[in-house]
Amino acid sequence: MPKQMTVYLKFDQCVLVKQCRVLLADVASVYGTDPVMRQKIGALELYRFPKEQKEKKIFSVMKVIEIIGAAYPEIEVNPVGEPDFIVEYKPEKQKKFAKPLEWCKTGFVALSVFFGSAFTIVTFNKDASVEEIFPMIYRLTEGAERKGPGELEIAYSIGLPLGIILFFNHFLRKKIDSDPTPLQVQMRQYEKDVNSTIIENASREGKIEDV
Repeated sequence: MPKQMTVYLKFDQCVLVKQCRVLLADVASVYGTDPVMRQKIGALELYRFPKEQKEKKIFSVMKVIEIIGAAYPEIEVNPVGEPDFIVEYKPEKQKKFAKPLEWCKTGFVALSVFFGSAFTIVTFNKDASVEEIFPMIYRLTEGAERKGPGELEIAYSIGLPLGIILFFNHFLRKKIDSDPTPLQVQMRQYEKDVNSTIIENASREGKIEDV
């Protein structure tokens, strides 16, 4: 009787692949004491997308265990991580205008963020009555009206963009420190929520590849 060997598989919630033939090594990190067996398990085929177009497929870890068990019955599989995961297929072949379209989308988002932020700052200043507060502070501290911008306006104009840069931890293409920016945190949280919703909907509709 062959000696039983334990293999550990770590799954992420969502995996992006660019080849229609999906192997276990493409969707999971395989660990075991035998490197040859690890390579063999990683080379097992999980799924083959039938069309050269973007598609998402949801799998259960039990399906992976079934595939490994059918090929190598002596292997004991211990999954680690997500019980269900998404395989997103995006073919390497791109459309002719894919790159220009990507630049157009980026430019549109940048302009929307720029003008949207400017509008938000203006409306905030209006709601907070900044143009009335500063003259009132001058009257209380100096006892007279101040003509033209003073120290408060200059400090406010410098501090506002500086505070935004420090808060978002990003200036041009450089980060101030190694911590993720608030925008990155929100994007990762949004991505996690979207993936969880896709998996839950597929589970309710019975569209998960399971045993």
